[in-house]
Amino acid sequence: MRLAEFLASVPPGVEEKIDELFKKREPAYLNAPNVSLLGLDIEIYCDNRKCKGTRFFYAISTPQLEFKQYLNYNDVYLDYWCRNCGQSKKTFALRVTRGDSSSNDGVAIKFGEMPSFGPPVPSRVVSLIGPDREIFLRGRRAENQGLGVGAFAYYRRVVENQKGRLIGKIAEVAKRLGGSPEVLEILEQAARETQFSKAVEDVKAAMPHALLIDGHNPLTLLHSALSEGLHAKTDEDCLEIATSIRVILTELAERITITLKDEAELKQALNNLMRRGNS
Repeated sequence: MRLAEFLASVPPGVEEKIDELFKKREPAYLNAPNVSLLGLDIEIYCDNRKCKGTRFFYAISTPQLEFKQYLNYNDVYLDYWCRNCGQSKKTFALRVTRGDSSSNDGVAIKFGEMPSFGPPVPSRVVSLIGPDREIFLRGRRAENQGLGVGAFAYYRRVVENQKGRLIGKIAEVAKRLGGSPEVLEILEQAARETQFSKAVEDVKAAMPHALLIDGHNPLTLLHSALSEGLHAKTDEDCLEIATSIRVILTELAERITITLKDEAELKQALNNLMRRGNS
């Protein structure tokens, strides 16, 4: 692994061996060779309104390091700026360790980074879960750090708290797509149901086809994942389940957004044509 890949893809707290981590400086002093980090561009997400996507960031400065016989590591800050907008800054706090002084390879571990590690949460997901945004973000941070039990617990709380909101959005899609009064009544009652399993069972026959994920009811998928018992699972198992919950929620939010947006755009197009025809 190279430093650029490590910074972009490895969460804090994970130690990795890095090829060509260091670059020798001249002159090198006996028993205390002076070196610097090899500061290459990194490719990460930029949330500036001019970017809103993955962009190249360049190192503002390259820390100068000094290793001594009794201390083979350095703690450093790395600052990067976005090459595209020139406004977004990313800062990493690292410990870099050098083993053999004749080699440029080493070991690195992140203490942390700002903004925090991981891809951003899509705005459509934030809109879908509403009031539990902060709880969802805690789950996302736990997932990024490999904390499976924590991520699972946070995501489960979000889904259980917001089940009525989720079903309400599904009802909105059904209404836009011309769902029958019977179907809309089923969804409205399910949204008021306090027991998640009962609500999922009621919605089975009323789920709009446009919201099915690979032919499966997304609420059934979520309920199945949430029914897994924490005590019988390893942290790795919980992490896998938590990731699946997040992916399903994200896909459901995407399908709801697209369906409602397409319908709104269609109505706008029809209105525009009708106005032109009457003029």
